[in-house]
Amino acid sequence: MHLSTARRSFLPALALLTALGAQAQEAESEAELLARAKAIHGRVITLDTHKDISSDLASEEVPSDPSEKERFLLRNDPTLEGPNQVDFPKMRAGGLDVAFFIVYVGQGKLNEEGFARAAQQAQDKFDAIHRMVRRFPEHIGLARTPDDVERLHAAGKLVACIGIENGFAMGTDVSRIAEFHAMGARYMSIAHNGHSQLGDSHTPIEPLHGGLTDLGRSAIAELNRYGIMVDVSHSSKATMMEAVAASKAPVIASHSSVDGIFPHGRNLDDEQLRALAAKGGVVQTVAFKSYVKGDDERRAAIAALREKLDHPRRRGGETISDSPEAVEKRRLFKEGVAAIEAAHPPANVSDFADHIDHAVEVIGIDHVAISSDFDGGGGVTGWNSAAETLNVTLELVRRGYSEEQIGKLWSGNTLRLWRDVEAVSRRLKGE
Repeated sequence: MHLSTARRSFLPALALLTALGAQAQEAESEAELLARAKAIHGRVITLDTHKDISSDLASEEVPSDPSEKERFLLRNDPTLEGPNQVDFPKMRAGGLDVAFFIVYVGQGKLNEEGFARAAQQAQDKFDAIHRMVRRFPEHIGLARTPDDVERLHAAGKLVACIGIENGFAMGTDVSRIAEFHAMGARYMSIAHNGHSQLGDSHTPIEPLHGGLTDLGRSAIAELNRYGIMVDVSHSSKATMMEAVAASKAPVIASHSSVDGIFPHGRNLDDEQLRALAAKGGVVQTVAFKSYVKGDDERRAAIAALREKLDHPRRRGGETISDSPEAVEKRRLFKEGVAAIEAAHPPANVSDFADHIDHAVEVIGIDHVAISSDFDGGGGVTGWNSAAETLNVTLELVRRGYSEEQIGKLWSGNTLRLWRDVEAVSRRLKGE
């Protein structure tokens, strides 16, 4: 079926689903709705395509000072419930089964020194993920294929996959892609914040290359050959559209939401969504609050309150006055901020689900998935750690999505695309 025809036929179906869902909810108590969501959540495989890590993850080099040791372990031992948004206890508590642990490198100078530094940063992150899997095999396994994901999940283990954020990590040597594949990487993005040697980023707005570079095209060809998914999150629109056209395999946007709900440089507009889907791609909508919902009104209101009360931000080193006037100003400011927060609440799970709805309406249920960007700035009220993952499923159930559709959003679409990428790799290698 042609995409536009499929979409036209899907929209009435979605409207009917929503109506039926609303009728079902009228007859369903909150407890019954939650029980149904829990049952669905337990049966589907939940997969988050973007979770950032520290290079100290699972490190065995622990500080000797007792207080430093405790803080270090809470941040870096994934078997402990610490301050990170994702660790094994939180994954178990929230029913998050699978995560792509990210080999992230920040954008540096496009020279040999910059490339060497990025290569080392990437190696440190690869080492950390492999160390985690090696140290805690009773908890988690590394998946190199979709079959591995399903096998490890069936065995009751948590599942780690590996994605690379920023192709800056490969430098100018496309042979590094074979090495990345051997270390388990199964997706790689073209850029992060800042233009890479492969193509322009969404920021800065002023382009460096005008889109995808020749090296970027060569990298995509090699990624296709090795069965590594091409990731267009963080790319400029020109880079993204050219990457989709250049790739022989479907591509992903591993952690991007939609411009049709909230305009932002990191979000994909409807033209981009359609281009992605036309090649069989998937957008993994991301629960990153500043991409999900605007914050300008809240910030402006707080700034106006400061001006009204003559209560500027305190500079470092300034002494807090305990005069009656200063105490009263602080009280009024605190009350005012609370009122502003109530009037302009931050993004929540419902706001995030609006992005999922829009993407589904534009390109269909088979081209949409879910990501968090946890421990890299991600999270919304209601899904601010892996422990709250059930809340996403609950919101989808509220909106009338079926168990089959929820399964597609959580993992089915991403695993299908991954298999498609593997099939392209086999064809290109003549296997």
